[in-house]
Amino acid sequence: METVNLLETLLRAHGPSGDEGDICQVIRREAEQYADEVAVDTMGNLIAHKKGAGPRVMLAAHMDSVGVIVTHIEKNGFLRFGALGGLEAKAVYQAPVQFRNGVGGVIAVEEEKAEKEFKLADLYLDIGAKDAAEARDMVSVGDTAVFCSPVLKSGTRVIAPYLDNRAGCTALLQAMQGLESPKNDLYFVFTTQEEVGLRGAKPVAWALEPDYALVVDVTCPDDVPGALHEGTTALGAGAAIKVMDHSVIAHPAVVARLSQLAEKRKIPVQRDLLKVGGTDGGAIHVSRSGIFTGGISIPCRYTHTPAEMIDRTDLDACVQLIQVFCESELIE
Repeated sequence: METVNLLETLLRAHGPSGDEGDICQVIRREAEQYADEVAVDTMGNLIAHKKGAGPRVMLAAHMDSVGVIVTHIEKNGFLRFGALGGLEAKAVYQAPVQFRNGVGGVIAVEEEKAEKEFKLADLYLDIGAKDAAEARDMVSVGDTAVFCSPVLKSGTRVIAPYLDNRAGCTALLQAMQGLESPKNDLYFVFTTQEEVGLRGAKPVAWALEPDYALVVDVTCPDDVPGALHEGTTALGAGAAIKVMDHSVIAHPAVVARLSQLAEKRKIPVQRDLLKVGGTDGGAIHVSRSGIFTGGISIPCRYTHTPAEMIDRTDLDACVQLIQVFCESELIE
């Protein structure tokens, strides 16, 4: 499947943290075409094994997204909710959402607080129900909802919710598709609950005990007006080789290897240093006695909003760099 078409397929799947069943099924259908073995562990992580004789390499991309979960149904039919992952009230106010069963709604704010600074606790979900009884026929406490904004394209740019981290999942699947006889023993892992604390990555890294790990995720760029210089990347400048973020300092040997491979294959790359935020690498690199861990990032504007933005050329470069790393000579 073409990269953009695959990305759009993944973007349509429901999969907030803790409720990744739908996105897992979609990814599994793709992965089974290219992997030797596919399994799902207790945490819901999807593990696709592509056998090779070299060192064991874990390639991780989280498949969960931010979202909301219903906590109360009020008498008038409006819903109160909790956040799944890092959400800011001003970023999700008036966002359209959809539940797994297809029920739609909009995130709204209490009228008296609309002109003031408001918090997530001041927001509610309007699903159009006239009262609590009708609302309970539509959804239940504990149901999850996700943003349902359209996928837009502008030149090489893609604008949509949940590019964090369906873009990373797309990169792993496309890389897997292009690897016929890899030198290394590859485990493509699509992890759960990253947005709520890297929870899926911890046990799967322990179980696989890889020699190397490469985490594929988005990163916040530094290329918009008034940028606070919390990141170092820009859209359209290539795959971003992770140097550090708030959760991990990438192993220098992995950074060097990725840089050498990119230069040799003429793959456009940039360096990713991020002062805030983290990735599954934060959990993986300290597993057992430590793992050689690095990352390849896709610059993404406006993360955790209904309209994130990436550049397709960065995604393509990411796929290329994953493939050449998987095919390279790695020391056990």
